[in-house]
Order: sequence, then structure tokens, then C-alpha cells
Amino acid sequence: MTDQSPPYHYNVIARALRVIDEAGPGLTLEDLAARMGMSPAHFQRTFSQWVGVSPKRYQQYLALDHAKRLLATRATVLETADAAGLSGGGRLHDLFLTWEAMTPGDYARGGEGLAIRWGWFDSPFGPAIVAGTERGVCGMGFSAEMGTEAAVRDLLGRWPKAQPVEDPAALRPMVNVAFGAQQGSGGSAPLYLIGAPFQIKVWEALLRVPSGHVTTYGEIARAIGHPRAVRAVGTAVGRNPISWLIPCHRALRKEGALGGYHWGLPVKRALLAWEAARADAGPPVMDHTAT
Repeated sequence: MTDQSPPYHYNVIARALRVIDEAGPGLTLEDLAARMGMSPAHFQRTFSQWVGVSPKRYQQYLALDHAKRLLATRATVLETADAAGLSGGGRLHDLFLTWEAMTPGDYARGGEGLAIRWGWFDSPFGPAIVAGTERGVCGMGFSAEMGTEAAVRDLLGRWPKAQPVEDPAALRPMVNVAFGAQQGSGGSAPLYLIGAPFQIKVWEALLRVPSGHVTTYGEIARAIGHPRAVRAVGTAVGRNPISWLIPCHRALRKEGALGGYHWGLPVKRALLAWEAARADAGPPVMDHTAT
């Protein structure tokens, strides 16, 4: 395996993001590169190619108050997103997503008779479990916080009567597009939304929030025509089965707090930081400190 292969980048950056997130302000670029087993110049080049900014600049996006800054400067009003052209630069465009939803009757039957293939894949945010049917990706989650066994039980347990089959090869073409589309890969990543009608409305609204932007639970409630259902919206956001592709991490509380995240708040912070960093990315520069 060469150092230019996607799995190499996934693994290096996933480890680096965890170290940066956990480390104090004294962490230097040299220390961080040493932990990755790389020279400072090689590590910074690899990191900047993947994340879009230098390690030092990325640390700024991981700050605890970054969510509040996003809410103040990049809050998307979903009711006007289409008119402003934001949805054209959002997830549906950037990741070439198409989607369809399971019928309410099929959902009520708990996925009975449905074959769901699943497998583990590398991602910028640690190991990702992905599940899908012949119609598209129906589940995605991350195990960095909860562990692999719990992640499998959690995701596959959402459709108790379905027939799970471990078959990552069948999913790999869709996963490659999903994780590689921002680097310019072709193809499409179809989604198969398995949920109750109200949940699907919420998830559809999330798909309209552009990468690098955020919204609030209240905005989502208003966008789907249920302005008083903020708590129910929060529950539906938390039950989103297709993390990252349906960007529930972009939903914040109205005061700028992160709120919850099913796969762990450190993962949510990393997702928001990664997207904001890439949205703001300028020419990478050589730093001498990682923070």
C-alpha cells in the first residue's frame, strides 16, 4: 500500500483528528507528526490535502465555541434556502445524492423480508458501519465513541425483521462515491430512507442544509410545517440512520449549543470542523505548531 491510497489517508487523518481533539494547546506539529510516524513536512502535506487546511488552522475549527460562530454567521433558514440557491451547493449537489423513501406500510412491518447488506469502511472520522439495500444506502454510523459491537447492534437493530448480511463488497461502489465525491469522483450515491413519514420530512429538510452551514431544530420544525414540534424534530434528528450523508450533525440548538449526537459529540464536532475547514480552505501554509 502506497502512502497515496485512500485507506492510508483515512487511517492517518482519523488518528490525527482524535489526537488534535484531545490534545492541549502545547501540541506542536513535530509532536503530532511523530505520533503519526511521519516527518512534519510529509504529515502536514497529507493532512492539508485531506482536510483542506493545515493542522493549526483545523484546531481553530475544533474549538468548543465554533458551533456558536457557525450559528451566528452560517445559519441556514431552510424556508428560503432554495430561493437563495443554497441547496444547489448543498449535500444533494456536492455528494451526488439521490434518494427515495420506504412506504409507511413497509416501515411499520419493521423491514420484514428486506435484505440489508452491511460492512465496515474507513472514513475521515474513524471506522464507519454502512448498511444498504439494492435501492441504496439505508444506514451509516461511526464506532469511535461507542465501539464496534454496539454500533452494529444499534444500526441493524433499527429494522428488527430485516435480514442482515455482512457483504461490504456489495456496498463499496456507493461508499466510494459517498466518501470520495468531494474529491471529484463520479457516479451517484443513492439513499434509501427507512423511517416514519414525520422522520423522513425531517431528514429531507436536513438534506437542504449546505456543507459548511448549520441550522436549528426550530428552523427544521418551521420548514416542515410543524413549528411547535421542536422536541419531536430533535428526536427525529437523533434517529437519523444515515449519519453524515443526511447531515444531522448540522442541527444545533438555538443558543448555539451542539445538542446531542447519536454517535458521540466528539464525532459531531469533528464533522462540523471538517466541513467548515474545507469550506473556508485557502492555500495551505507550513505551520510550526499544530494548535
